[in-house]
Parts: sequence; structure tokens; C-alpha cells
Amino acid sequence: MHVLIVEDEVSLATELQHFLTQEHYRCDWASTGREASEKIAVNLYDFILLDLGLPDYDGLDLLRETKELEHEPAIIVLTARGALEDRIEGLGLGADDYLPKPFSLLELQARMQAILRRKFKVKSSVFQFHGLELDSVARRVSYQDQEIALTKKEFDLLHYMLLHRKRILTRLQLTEHIWGNILEDNYDSNYIDVHIKNLRKKLAEYIPSDWLETVRGVGYRLMA
Repeated sequence: MHVLIVEDEVSLATELQHFLTQEHYRCDWASTGREASEKIAVNLYDFILLDLGLPDYDGLDLLRETKELEHEPAIIVLTARGALEDRIEGLGLGADDYLPKPFSLLELQARMQAILRRKFKVKSSVFQFHGLELDSVARRVSYQDQEIALTKKEFDLLHYMLLHRKRILTRLQLTEHIWGNILEDNYDSNYIDVHIKNLRKKLAEYIPSDWLETVRGVGYRLMA
């Protein structure tokens, strides 16, 4: 999952980034509303962790701006504001959840997982697919209790495609999910094709070869 942390408190932003990176999230950080707005305009985020009290922006304005995007990330508001009106307005504008500071990092993680389950209508962290079992918490893929060794990026690709079953995912979307901000890295669309090829090869002896459709000139679609 690709996460944008919008927080002007450096120590908290650093703590969040360190924790979420350890939990296999891909994190970007913006310390101002202007910087966040620029990143949101060019990147496809799965989550935005949004502080309302930014130095140059009202966080609620950034929330309104984000909700106008075609790609709609899940938003958790993180703020020291305690007024009931702020909470009501933030949720009314489309925020998915609200955590007042200070908060537990484990609680934040649990709420992110709950949002994912609601958003993608899944009931647990375990996905069943052509006899395969993918456990997104244990980060384990197995077939009839036999574990299949995947790299981190191969696992993340398979998990992301399982969340978006039967939906065509472009190479850009997959790259954003795996590598994050492509404007800051040496982007090469062949990266995705190479990882898909390796994933197909590793799963070939367990499931039918037509489990993944290549949509020419666009990307890939998981065939459920």
C-alpha cells in the first residue's frame, strides 16, 4: 500500500514513516499543504494520513481537494483538534476515519486494515485464489499448506491484484503501488513486466496458466 503522511510535526512524521515502512507500506511525507497537494496530484495513493493543523493550509480544504480526484484514496484524519465540529465536518467531507493525537501506532494500523476490508469488501486478511492462500498479515502465500517463496515486490503485486480482482490495472498504477513516487525514481515500465513474468513462473506449477490476463498496451487483469 502506498501512503502519504501529511504532517508538519517532524518527530511524529518520522515515527509514522518508520513504523509503516516496517509494516511493508510505501510512504511519502509532506510537511505542508502545498507539498501534499502537489504529491496528491501526481501520485496514486491508497491512504492519506492527514493532519488538519497545517502551517499553510486548512486540512479540511485539502480533504475537499482530494475528494475531487478520480482516484480516491482512503483518508484518516490525525489531529490534536478536539472539537466535535471538526470531527463531524471531516467525516462529512468524506474522511474514512478519525484519530485524535496522541494515538497508538498499532491502533492506526488496525484502523487502516479495517478500512481496507470495508473498501474492498473482504472479510479477513486471507485471500483464496485458484487453490492458493495469501495471508496479507503474515505475508505468506501457500498452496495446500506448502509455502511459495515470493520476493517482497512479487507478494505486493499479487496482493494488490487480489484486492482489485477482474479490474484492469495499468502498468503506471502497479508501478505507483510498488515503487511509490515515480517522479523521484528512475521509472522504467519494464520493471512491472519483469516482476509479472517472475510471478507467473513461480505460480505456474500450482495454478492454471490463464490466471492473469495481459491487456495489450494497458496492463494486467487478474482472472478470478
